[in-house]
Amino acid sequence: MEPRILARAEHPISRRDIDANVLKVLYRLAGAGFEAYLVGGGVRDLMLSRKPKDFDVATSAHPQQVRELFRNSRLIGRRFRLVHVFFGRQNVEVATFRKQAEAVADTDDPLIRLDNTFGTPEEDAFRRDFTVNALFYSPQTFHVIDFPGGVDDLEARLIRTIGDPELRMREDPVRMMRAARFAAKLGFEIEPATRAAIERHRADLAKASVPRLVEETYKTVGQPEAAHALVLMEELGLLEYVIPPLAAHLKSREATLAEQPAVRNMAALGRAITSGFAPDHSIVLAALMLDLYRAGGRVDLLGELRARGFARGDTEQMRLILEAFANLASPTRRTRRLMRRPYFPNARMFFEMTAPTYSIDPTRTLRFLADPDAFSASPARVGADAPAPPGDGAHPPAGGRRRRRRRRRRPRHGGPARDSVAGVAPIPAAENGNRPGDSPSSPAITRRD
Repeated sequence: MEPRILARAEHPISRRDIDANVLKVLYRLAGAGFEAYLVGGGVRDLMLSRKPKDFDVATSAHPQQVRELFRNSRLIGRRFRLVHVFFGRQNVEVATFRKQAEAVADTDDPLIRLDNTFGTPEEDAFRRDFTVNALFYSPQTFHVIDFPGGVDDLEARLIRTIGDPELRMREDPVRMMRAARFAAKLGFEIEPATRAAIERHRADLAKASVPRLVEETYKTVGQPEAAHALVLMEELGLLEYVIPPLAAHLKSREATLAEQPAVRNMAALGRAITSGFAPDHSIVLAALMLDLYRAGGRVDLLGELRARGFARGDTEQMRLILEAFANLASPTRRTRRLMRRPYFPNARMFFEMTAPTYSIDPTRTLRFLADPDAFSASPARVGADAPAPPGDGAHPPAGGRRRRRRRRRRPRHGGPARDSVAGVAPIPAAENGNRPGDSPSSPAITRRD
């Protein structure tokens, strides 16, 4: 099949828009006698006049040949044998041209488990997932090479599989999540036959590699278009297989998807990402689960997420952030103890970001944390009549009243320790592993050890 070739005057890509280290890799491969192209999402984004997040290189050189050509590199991967070329903290991914893996005999399961059969540029293009991700750019000739029709789909703003969509989704079910991610990210529609294949084979997500599915979930909802991505996941039926309790929660609400608090929380996260915020996984999970957490119920959120492959560290940090939200939404003097917790900066940022979804004014809470003596102790009147203190509200203003320290007395006859100021027994540590000052654990979260 003859590819469509766009000369320099027919496309917007300039070498000035390509990372200098990526160009070094391309030129060294070409200088050693190998074919080498910029491929994939980097070419797609440059064609749309967007700034690529990263760049990938495809070459005729085999992995060991690439490794020998670049001393600052290493081999990685099992299913895909790749080479990462390192330039300080940056790495450039180099892959050998591959062709579609041979079908496994005597089985009806087309799931790809190994994919290291080397091929030609054309074969490599046709084994990729979507047409818009299968464009090649040559830095030697300045040509864009299009084998499967990706240029036409870019112009039509369509996400379309290469080849039979039914087979492509069964080969790699994670492609369903990728379709939702790219459609949300680019503002494209999913081509009807591709969409129908996703809806028909969405249950195959249960066969997907758990780490890859979790990684793709974070990529899908951890982007500026997070709200659109969540809506697409629910409309396509994917959320039911990724986070079932959240899918059930969204279905139980009467409001349209776009109006639901969970989607509005993701929109707030997306705006923060657009402004330069780089959320860690716990923040993304907290934004997804906040509305379900506030709704209560008996869903074990930590257990559900861990059963789906989400890491313990991320889910534990999510729990702390969600419990801090409840404390910050209705603060008392004890809430100020949160400011000493190592997770408080994330909890504060998350609270400021999502509180407007629930008509909560975060500035009142932050002013109260800065100087509780200036406000009424009643949560309903926090910060209602006082001006904001100087600074960002994270620390008490200089020269303000200092609270009197309490000393604990030893009991004389084995009784409980008494508070030397208040004359009452000290506050016990919260259950479920919370520290003093954390809010009691919601029924929706159970800490699992």
